[in-house]
Amino acid sequence: MHEQLTVRAQDVQQPDVAGNDCVPFLVERTQVLSVYDLTLEERDAIIAGDIGLLYVLGANGQLLMHYAALLGMEWSAYIAAMREGVRKYGPVRAGLYSMTTGLEEKVADV
Repeated sequence: MHEQLTVRAQDVQQPDVAGNDCVPFLVERTQVLSVYDLTLEERDAIIAGDIGLLYVLGANGQLLMHYAALLGMEWSAYIAAMREGVRKYGPVRAGLYSMTTGLEEKVADV
């Protein structure tokens, strides 16, 4: 993603940078994300809970699965969302999971 985010659960429940009361992430995503250097596409995908787009943008799947769980997404829906993201937005653009082949191409005879 645009910037490596190392946010722990307690970080998104802390008072914001102005010292206001706790802002729960799931209720006020826009406000919580305002302190991070994200592209508009990244910010919109996080706010919308668009797992597929986040995956295509390069979010690590091992971390992304925890975000999906936070959103209440079951495992099979999480896997389906990543696949749908590739179908809808194209190959993974960055990061460890960057795609060099298409969905229909065989790799290592598989």
